[in-house]
Amino acid sequence: MNDAIGGREEVSALARGLALLKVIGMAAAPMGNRELADATGIPKATVSRLTATLVGAGYLRQSQDSERFSLGPALLDMSSRYLRHFDLRTVARPHLAALSDFAGASVHMGVRDELDMLIIDSLRPRSVMISSRIEVGSRMTIATSAAGRAYLASLAAPEQEALLAQIRQESGENWPRIEPGLIASIEEYARVGYCGSFGEWHPHIHALGFALRGPRGERYAVSCGGPAYLLPKDTMLARVAPRLLETAQRIAAEAGTVDLD
Repeated sequence: MNDAIGGREEVSALARGLALLKVIGMAAAPMGNRELADATGIPKATVSRLTATLVGAGYLRQSQDSERFSLGPALLDMSSRYLRHFDLRTVARPHLAALSDFAGASVHMGVRDELDMLIIDSLRPRSVMISSRIEVGSRMTIATSAAGRAYLASLAAPEQEALLAQIRQESGENWPRIEPGLIASIEEYARVGYCGSFGEWHPHIHALGFALRGPRGERYAVSCGGPAYLLPKDTMLARVAPRLLETAQRIAAEAGTVDLD
């Protein structure tokens, strides 16, 4: 076997291992080798070898009474190291907490992962009992969430067009339904500095979103929202939006970041 062939096989094994980790991470319960093979299309014998390797490295944990797997402690260590690189979280958190309390809404900060925003920080108001399933590690679709739309709208034209093309392709027959709100949100962001999502990401959730740039140029997006019955659209636009923009400006000023494109 020459080096080129060996290198390709190693890359393929890595890609397959990462695919297994992603499927297991998104599953509601531990998964067995057969389920993983069915979910990924990877042969079961290969899945068995990969899960054994990942267990040995600490990236997967095997249930004691069965051959089922969940994410392991090595990934927690890796994710903690990953989050420590987000300097902007430290700067932003006090301002986002104040916004959450003022609005009586949940506030989430995320970064892009494929066609989703991956939540890296999540805050809830102290004065309002809001039950939210959105935690660190949760995802919001770029196409329909306030944070995702703000992220998209903040991109330079070439990046924005490329991401729109990906969303269009992935949306398939749903694109005609998604496109009007998405294009309108890009125009809205250019006009007022934030994006709204009123029942589009979730039928009972109203939210506003804005984008931020970190000190090294990395991009983030923030969503502020909650149950529609507590946060009607008029209230969000008249009361919450001005404070949202003020929060974005304060974070940018403290972080010393330039305006987004």
